[in-house]
Amino acid sequence: MRTDPNLHYLDNAATTMVDPAVAEAIGAALRESWANPSSLYDPAVLAEHKLAAARAKVARTLGCAPKEIYFTACGSEINNLAILGAALPRRAWGDKIVTTGFEHPSVQRPIRALREQGFTVVEVAPEPDGSLDVQKLIDAVDKNTVLAACMAVNNETGAVQDIARLAAGVKAKNSRTAVHVDAVQAWLRFPLDLKKLPGVDTLAVSGHKIHAPKGIGALYLCENQRQHLRPPYLGGHQERGIRPGTENLPYAVGLGLAAELGAKRLRASAANAAALNAQLRAGLAALPGVTIHSPANAVPEVLNFSTNCVNSQTFISYLSDRQIYVSGGSACDKGEPSHTLQAMGCGARAVATALRVSFCADNDAADVAALLAALQSGLAELQHIS
Repeated sequence: MRTDPNLHYLDNAATTMVDPAVAEAIGAALRESWANPSSLYDPAVLAEHKLAAARAKVARTLGCAPKEIYFTACGSEINNLAILGAALPRRAWGDKIVTTGFEHPSVQRPIRALREQGFTVVEVAPEPDGSLDVQKLIDAVDKNTVLAACMAVNNETGAVQDIARLAAGVKAKNSRTAVHVDAVQAWLRFPLDLKKLPGVDTLAVSGHKIHAPKGIGALYLCENQRQHLRPPYLGGHQERGIRPGTENLPYAVGLGLAAELGAKRLRASAANAAALNAQLRAGLAALPGVTIHSPANAVPEVLNFSTNCVNSQTFISYLSDRQIYVSGGSACDKGEPSHTLQAMGCGARAVATALRVSFCADNDAADVAALLAALQSGLAELQHIS
């Protein structure tokens, strides 16, 4: 996908480059599958078949039935839909929500908005290494708990959470509690099989993290929970009424193909990321004062560290001038201090100087070598927090 060998893009947790094959499939769908899938004439029926095929491809990567997949515009929409759609109808019998202290803003903010409406919210802070003590979250669930929400992989540190244990534990405490998982950073980084996660009611994935375009995502909604989810908006019968509005068929086709290709490449991509992660960790260990925040069991695609001496934005600009692109944390926070690192108990200096590197299958050892060389020269030139 990369056309410029001098460009070192290392911010794939923010977004990925669109696979040319995916772009071509989208272009073909725009040209050929122009009809509304909800209409009844022949071109529309063909469009509906394309939509069904894309749905089946996404479902295969998640180990669920195609009818449990609903296309949306993005992961943030899914998180809002799942959280509001599960919590508000359950208010008749409960008013408590349990979540973690390091969720993506699209989970954190809807839940905090519900708190302003009278819900009781318990946020379980991560451990200092970025992991979650799952038992603490399970222990917080009681008979009044309407929702438990936890991301599968943290978007800033790559920390992996034990979703299987969490979902089973929550359901054992209260079978009526809805369990929502933000799997945007987990999808196609390791296998996700919802048949082995029977306690998960809803789950979010997003296209632009897997080389599909921005503007397309997929909600998993367990079929036996469908009647318990009330979408926060109303409209037509598209997506079985869960997500009304004419479907974005071309992008759904692109998402299906990206999912199919990602599943085929998963093992090789994970091995490549592991090698690059090890190379980067070894290089960072040789740099004075650098601390790594990503736990050892994090997904290898994400590595978060602090220089402890140069402000994140200053270093990002320095690297950008050399065509090396990383981030200071979640792109959705627009440069705000990392709430994840703060929740982990990191000091102000570590938070202010944090950088996040995230790999995809396109990255290679030359990318890491270029980054390490630039970090070394930057530490020599930028010896203060800006």
